Amino acid sequence: MATSPAAEALPIAPGENRVAFQGMDWVAYQQMKALLNERTRARLTYDRGTLEITMPSELHEFYARLIERFIVILVVELGLKIKTLGSTTLDREDLERGAEPDNGYYIQNQPRVAGRPINLETDPPPDLVVEVDIKHTDIDKNALYAAMGVPEFWRFNGKAWRIYHLRDGEYVECDRSPIFPSIAKAELYQFLVTCQQDEVAAELDLRSRLREQS
Repeated sequence: MATSPAAEALPIAPGENRVAFQGMDWVAYQQMKALLNERTRARLTYDRGTLEITMPSELHEFYARLIERFIVILVVELGLKIKTLGSTTLDREDLERGAEPDNGYYIQNQPRVAGRPINLETDPPPDLVVEVDIKHTDIDKNALYAAMGVPEFWRFNGKAWRIYHLRDGEYVECDRSPIFPSIAKAELYQFLVTCQQDEVAAELDLRSRLREQS
């Protein structure tokens, strides 16, 4: 799917540093996670024996934090509810998969998990997961989050915003978010471009446009 003209104005800069290990069982993954989470800001993704360790770059964090702000603005202006997970670890030992996404949210299911820690053994998965992957990743994240049953998955590579909706156990790419069907992709691109120079102005501009549409 094509990007908007605004997306072409986004800067190109170094992405994440990644390293992958093969043949690592669940116990070793848990041990590595405990060790690294105490000492670094690395994020881990585990998929049936493959462990990928990611060190986010400045540009990665810039986009991840701004996409989160974009989502929160949409939720507020559209009168929805939200529970933010951030990079909370989503572990499913039964699936031999685990991830620390850039952002995760309960929106439709917020009332079911409000005010308490989540437990993926009994609670539904997050309604929306967001990953910024500027560089190539060895993990098939679409398959990973689809296996976990995450209804909506956003991926951003520094230029293109891809929206995936879970249907019959697989992701189908969409032009618009099922959670925010009134929002065109151009809104995120314009928001990110404006944020390059003035994040406050970008937020005020986005809120103004949303209110004009309501």
